[in-house]
Amino acid sequence: MADYFDALETRDPAVREAALLAALPLQVAHAKLAAPAFAGILKDVNPAEVTTRAALARLPVTRKHELLALQLSSRNHGGSVFGGFSAVGLGAHVPRIFASPGPIYEPEGTARDYWRMARAIFAAGFRPGELIHNSFSYHFVPAGSMMETGAHALGCTVFAGGTGQTEQQVQAMAELQPAGYIGTPSFLKIILEKAAEMGVALPSLTKAMFGGEAFPPSLRDWFTAHGVAGYQCYATADLGSIAYETSARQGLVLDEGVLLEIVRPGTGDPVAEGEVGEVVVTTLNPTYPLIRFGTGDLSAVLPGPCPSGRTNVRIKGWMGRADQTTKIRGMFVHPGQVDTIAKRFPEITKARLVVTGEMANDQMTLKVETACSGPDSLAVKVMEAIRDVTKLRGQVEVVSPGSLPNDGKVIEDARSYQ
Repeated sequence: MADYFDALETRDPAVREAALLAALPLQVAHAKLAAPAFAGILKDVNPAEVTTRAALARLPVTRKHELLALQLSSRNHGGSVFGGFSAVGLGAHVPRIFASPGPIYEPEGTARDYWRMARAIFAAGFRPGELIHNSFSYHFVPAGSMMETGAHALGCTVFAGGTGQTEQQVQAMAELQPAGYIGTPSFLKIILEKAAEMGVALPSLTKAMFGGEAFPPSLRDWFTAHGVAGYQCYATADLGSIAYETSARQGLVLDEGVLLEIVRPGTGDPVAEGEVGEVVVTTLNPTYPLIRFGTGDLSAVLPGPCPSGRTNVRIKGWMGRADQTTKIRGMFVHPGQVDTIAKRFPEITKARLVVTGEMANDQMTLKVETACSGPDSLAVKVMEAIRDVTKLRGQVEVVSPGSLPNDGKVIEDARSYQ
């Protein structure tokens, strides 16, 4: 077990799936009973019937903007600050509240490793008894606490470095000799550059776990050249840990406490394995039981098992944002509208709206994949549907199956803004 956090990581995938699906109806029932927001969202759902992935896919997706709207409405009318999404009230069960832009308020429960970060920290190479320099923020946002509680669950000691004060960060690292760093990659790069400028060596700093920013291969190579093995994790303030990188460096392995779906942006419809779409997550967290929470992030499932020996599903990591709402000739067009148009025609397998031209001279073309004959007749009907759904005129281009890019884009804004 020295290579893994626990035995859950190497379970037979069928055993893991059975365990998740056994827990799913219980979590749906708990959300309906204890979280007033989900009592409304899931009012027509029988939790006992939500025992398969297909049944889960029929439940509504709750996206961040909807959660914010319910929180604002609740707060404006003297209700819960969490908008009815928390299953527990303030007091002993919620020792801390954090805030994300909006503001959206998130509770921190009392469970050990509440945000489930210990597994990701272990995969990044940290071990019990080590000192970790934590440079995520400790105020407003939960990132600092997320990492600290995970490190404590792993058995590590934490220096609460927080953000800013670069010279003091260098001094603390030089004197405390931490085994590694947790924070954003850009800030560690600044710290290492400042250390070089000050002539201060940091020989103990050999590993890092990064989050909150993109971590491209070029930056990974920069850290490697400076003696630091950096790994990334994927987490949100709402959900906690979702996935993490391993020594194999081939995608991110899902956390054991989440059910993940990849859906077509603007919908709740799961896409085929390997296709890029929006990350939708259901957690087994009893304090904040989010059911089909749309993260707004794009990713895709990778085929096959992780070479590290972990058997959970892998995703490619963060691939952009799913909210592609675009203003065209003064009107907002949403990915969901593109999906509505496509669903009117069973022969269409995929659609992509491309907006071209210059501002104030917008042109939009809906490219549709289909294998049917008579594309001219189909194009005319689709043009009528475009006008009906969006109230805008658009052209239609019929293309063969597999022609459109697999990048998760339902609306491509290719206009010139010069």
